[in-house]
Amino acid sequence: MSTKSAVLTILLENQGTPISGETIAQELSLSRTAIWKAINELKKDGHHIESVTNQGYTYLASDILTAEGIQLYLAPTTPKVTIKIVDELESTNQSLKKMAIDGAPSNTLLIVNKQTKTRGRFGREYFAVDSGQGVYFSLLLHANQHFSEVAQYTLMTAVAIARAIETFQKQTVSIKWVNDVFIGQQKVCGILSEAITDVETQTIGSVIIGVGTNFTLTKTDFPEGLRHKATSVFPDGHATVSRNQFVATFLNEFYQLLAKQPTHPVIDEYRERSLVIGREVTFTYNRQPYKGVATTINDRGELVVTLDTNETLTLSSGEISLTSY
Repeated sequence: MSTKSAVLTILLENQGTPISGETIAQELSLSRTAIWKAINELKKDGHHIESVTNQGYTYLASDILTAEGIQLYLAPTTPKVTIKIVDELESTNQSLKKMAIDGAPSNTLLIVNKQTKTRGRFGREYFAVDSGQGVYFSLLLHANQHFSEVAQYTLMTAVAIARAIETFQKQTVSIKWVNDVFIGQQKVCGILSEAITDVETQTIGSVIIGVGTNFTLTKTDFPEGLRHKATSVFPDGHATVSRNQFVATFLNEFYQLLAKQPTHPVIDEYRERSLVIGREVTFTYNRQPYKGVATTINDRGELVVTLDTNETLTLSSGEISLTSY
């Protein structure tokens, strides 16, 4: 750990309370000059640190994404996560895929402040901001599972995001099959899970889970065409927690769900949170348009739809629309 990182960790642990440079120096076995230099570097990075004569340094509330800030809130049961934060990338999923090929370990988390080529399902671009109002990251897991099991990671991610939001907001969060998280009738988060596969063995070597969450965007921050369709965790623009704490809460929930598989399958809670079960949906299947009622989501995460003809179709992928939305 670098001196700057070590100093930041101590300041975060004492956030809002003055701590002297001498105390920090003694704890890290460093000179006060080294501490002073680290403090100045942190200030240049944008951290709000107040220096008061005869009192020391006080870390004030700020919302800069840092590995130290995330790790501060990780539960003891959450496995070690390698956290990398960058200012700008085209795509966290694509960058993390390259890192995986180059040997990045499982549980690597790549977070970006600005994503210039956002990508959802079917290669579509989606709206993203670069002003600290969103949370964009990808998580790498080395899976060694069959192709058919990759959907479970999307389900776990959706449930974990829903739980994280409900930790800080007194609102019920629901999931639109298969990868969109909603508050009320408005989308707050999108998920894109991708696999690095071995065609010969028909297994998944690694899974990359990309997550984009609107954090503090207000209604007017969205393009006009999205204002009635999208929302944020804190739609008034004033977060009561940092993005670091939100990411850590998601990780705690995700790894808790992962540890319980398969004896306590996530599909039960996923179904309970479903926005589509019992609703009329439209979709395209084999290039033909269909309409029916979503009757359930099976244990594999597939959507079961009963058509107007009483025939049943099982969808493992694709996109549906709710006719009442």
